Amino acid sequence: MPNFFDLNVHAYPETDVPVEELLSVAKRYGFAGIAMTNHDDTMSENLVSNSIFRGVEIRANSSSELKRKIKLHRGKVSLLAVHGGNAKINRAALEDSRVDILAHPCGEKGEGEGELNHVLVRYAAKNGVAIDFNLNAIIHSRRGDRARILLKMRENLKLVRKYKAPMILTSNARSIYDLRAPREMIALASLFGMRKEEATSALSDIPRGVIEKRWKKEKEVEII
Repeated sequence: MPNFFDLNVHAYPETDVPVEELLSVAKRYGFAGIAMTNHDDTMSENLVSNSIFRGVEIRANSSSELKRKIKLHRGKVSLLAVHGGNAKINRAALEDSRVDILAHPCGEKGEGEGELNHVLVRYAAKNGVAIDFNLNAIIHSRRGDRARILLKMRENLKLVRKYKAPMILTSNARSIYDLRAPREMIALASLFGMRKEEATSALSDIPRGVIEKRWKKEKEVEII
């Protein structure tokens, strides 16, 4: 049985739910661990379980602000994610090998003007930056919005496959009701064409590789 990980959940103080409560439900669903990736203005210092990985999801309005925040948080957290959806932010994140995850590359609900393309996904593969497929974007959308989100995810999946960039499935959970069991997440991923073996890997082997920095170069160059 694979060890499943959800690398994008949001807990207190960003939301009302303690991270320990999210972990308890996630473990009941079959997860081995979760990563708390609160946005950089609502980080928590207190984590009490070795099944919880401390991360941060950086929001930035410019490439220079993003680089400054990456430098600030690098080495202080287990996972460094960037909130995408803007073309310049997407590129800056994927060009930077210090970043672990690009979350919401097309915006949190697929509404952003940012898109992935061949050049950007090549950077993701080269620098070991995992592309996040946020399944809550599907769950909380309806009709035309859902169709648009699924189309974008299908296009992103084709690029990720072609260039063999790492990809992960996440819940972007903000409450226990946002969490889904791995088998449900694998079923949801099939809606945009992800095969069962791909989805299983995107919840197990690849998240573990992200945590272990498996795709990072042995000697990273500090980007000023």
